[in-house]
Amino acid sequence: MKENQKGVLEGKYKLSGNQACAEGAISAGCRFLGYHPITPSFEIVERYAQRCGDVDGVLIQMEDEISVLAAVLGASWTGRKAITVTSGPGLSLMLEHVGLGVMLETPCVIVDVQRGGPSEGLPNSPGSGDVMQARWGSHGDYELIALSPNSPQDMFDLTIEAFNFSEKYRTPVLIMADEAVGHMTDEVVISPPELVERKYYRGPKEKYLPYKWDKDLIPPMVDIGQGYKFHVTGLTHDERGYPVMDEYCQEWNVHRLIDKIRLYSDEIVRIEEEETEDADVVVVSYGISSQDAQNAVKRAREDGIKAGSLRLVTIWPFPEKQVTELARKVKTLIVAEMNYGQIFYEVERCSRGSANTVLISRQPSQVHHHEDILEAIKKV
Repeated sequence: MKENQKGVLEGKYKLSGNQACAEGAISAGCRFLGYHPITPSFEIVERYAQRCGDVDGVLIQMEDEISVLAAVLGASWTGRKAITVTSGPGLSLMLEHVGLGVMLETPCVIVDVQRGGPSEGLPNSPGSGDVMQARWGSHGDYELIALSPNSPQDMFDLTIEAFNFSEKYRTPVLIMADEAVGHMTDEVVISPPELVERKYYRGPKEKYLPYKWDKDLIPPMVDIGQGYKFHVTGLTHDERGYPVMDEYCQEWNVHRLIDKIRLYSDEIVRIEEEETEDADVVVVSYGISSQDAQNAVKRAREDGIKAGSLRLVTIWPFPEKQVTELARKVKTLIVAEMNYGQIFYEVERCSRGSANTVLISRQPSQVHHHEDILEAIKKV
């Protein structure tokens, strides 16, 4: 086991997706993990517990998921990169504080290792039924970023990317994993990452305004306890952080929270395309389903079918432009996901009638098999 001077690993390791997530957080500089125990994400906590002493990290168990995310937001305001891990029922409880994190513009990462639902559902089975909850679960108008890993290596890489996005855009970022990826074991390459550092205010303390933004729409931060006078609130507020209860401040406040994601969507959105240049049919997928989708497309090509694959690495903001452009070139878009149609309706909306859209759904607990996707490709 090779470690650098900060206790961060380097080299190749056999890790589960959940373990890789913990190592990704450590490599990204995360030194605070708040949690309430829930499967199938708990191995992230176990790995972090084993390793946090090596890097001077803090691990805290709270009484419920509501208080967990409150603790994470508070830790971030003290200057620590902070993360929490959960599954569907826990994410439901966190959603009020997701909105608070958006309004306070607090960098943090939330990992949802999805399972079957609704309610308690199937605690140790894979699912992807939380993707719409992740986008629309809190109230009011807002934008956020959500990433979808499909392997242990991806769990490591996208955890680092999630922290980079959270720091750059001052927003909570979600990692929408699933039980299959979380418990899958594979070789993971750990190397020193390129990190986005938090943008701090460097001017006179008496002139600091916590929500006075720069041209990039992102206000610089300070850490609590450094002698700056500031106020943060979930209410509609002015650049001082003071509540202002009128529609003009609401527009001034909230529209920028949306624009700081939407206007940079080209820099945020990541997709992986295979064989789409001449394809008649393209399979759209994400998470663990994308592995079988890519295998099915390969098999279809071997059978002489012009098939392609579009993997959504970024779920939110949704890659509308890319899906719309693809729909104009192909005859059919097949969406493979472990629910009864959540991303499917986004694909259907973005295709705007240009391409036929077909859903291949799987009940939670049942991962797609490439033969099922291949059969669907042949049918269309």
